[in-house]
Amino acid sequence: MAAQSQSALTILRRKHVEARTGLSRSSIYARLRQNPKRPGDYDPTFPKPISVGAKAVGWIEAEIDAWLTAQVAKSRKA
Repeated sequence: MAAQSQSALTILRRKHVEARTGLSRSSIYARLRQNPKRPGDYDPTFPKPISVGAKAVGWIEAEIDAWLTAQVAKSRKA
């Protein structure tokens, strides 16, 4: 019964994440992995994808929204 009181999770596929964040496919994946050649691309705060199938991933909409809110707050402080 507790599951009914929680709001439903929405999974966003990569195209929707691109549209929401304004990031390209390569930029999204660059934020997920450390690369010694481009250390500025890695962002440990960027939401990690979840598996939604054998060869499919998605991101939780609430986590993307929270990341976007944090980015706005960070840019306003600077």
